[in-house]
Amino acid sequence: MRNENQEVLADEEGAHWISVSDLMAALMMVFLLVSVVFMVIVQKESERMREVAEIYLDLRQALYQDLLDEFEDDLPRWGAQLTPDLVISFQDSGVLFELGSAKLRPAFETILHDFFPRYVQVITSADYREDIEEVRIEGHTSRDWTNARTVNEAYINNMRLSQERTRSSLEYVINLPQVSNEQEWLKHYLTANGLSSSQPIFNADGSENSELARRVEFRVRTDADSRIRAILEKRRRPDSRSDSLEKPAN
Repeated sequence: MRNENQEVLADEEGAHWISVSDLMAALMMVFLLVSVVFMVIVQKESERMREVAEIYLDLRQALYQDLLDEFEDDLPRWGAQLTPDLVISFQDSGVLFELGSAKLRPAFETILHDFFPRYVQVITSADYREDIEEVRIEGHTSRDWTNARTVNEAYINNMRLSQERTRSSLEYVINLPQVSNEQEWLKHYLTANGLSSSQPIFNADGSENSELARRVEFRVRTDADSRIRAILEKRRRPDSRSDSLEKPAN
């Protein structure tokens, strides 16, 4: 009788351990499945981000080339340069403004009269119009300010001056008759930004190049960054069912 009871008990214990091992195996399969699904989702979103980045990198490169084709012959005589990050920088400080003044020199007005309508024509073409996030007029100064008692005083005075200069530049270009048909678009996307001496230009020896630091720049920002941010935000919201990459509403 004792042997029979021991055999029954052993059978029950064996069945118990078989059930536990089956349960553990099932749980492992579930965890494995969840991990695989998660990895597939992450890979899909990463590929999507890369595709968006590549598309807008191509767009930026195409816009750079179109701007270069339009202005390459003019940039040297304007004392300007175009960089691949879509910045056109007017750096001949003797042409732009009187020292310490926000009034445009006649020579700079002549340059803007030639430059800006053609610039608007390029960036508002069908290839780019819907992908522009902002067109920034940026004013930059050197760190110098005559009779400034402290570095901060010079910085603040230059901030005020750079803001006044960008506003006067914006006022001039937006009132040009040649861009009257794009008034609403320009009011939505064109901004004036005075940056004081926050982005200086240096010589090879590390000293500030005060002449080149005093400049006006036209900078185009595409909406590539906002599109990529939208994808990142979607990744943080796994319950989101929208796969749309539409521009965020303003």
